[in-house]
Amino acid sequence: MKLGRIVGSVVSTRKDASLESLKLLIVENLGTDLEKEGGYVVAIDSVGAGTGEVVLYATGSSARQTNVTKDRPVDAVIMAIVDSFDVDGKSVRLA
Repeated sequence: MKLGRIVGSVVSTRKDASLESLKLLIVENLGTDLEKEGGYVVAIDSVGAGTGEVVLYATGSSARQTNVTKDRPVDAVIMAIVDSFDVDGKSVRLA
């Protein structure tokens, strides 16, 4: 799993039938300091995330393990909206 921030969305009127009705979001990679790490990924949203929110996402075969993405041709899925986390004894609250 990786941390990221939702920075945009993708609209695609023509796509594989198994992707119909799925929301595609652009996620910018973040470090645990919430600073940009560089790079982006387009991910299927399985939790109702919105622009500006910090999320956890998975890539590769793990992206096909949610109820929303099972047996679909996806390589990234947003599976959690982050409220807070602890790292190196420091608590980070987002909500």
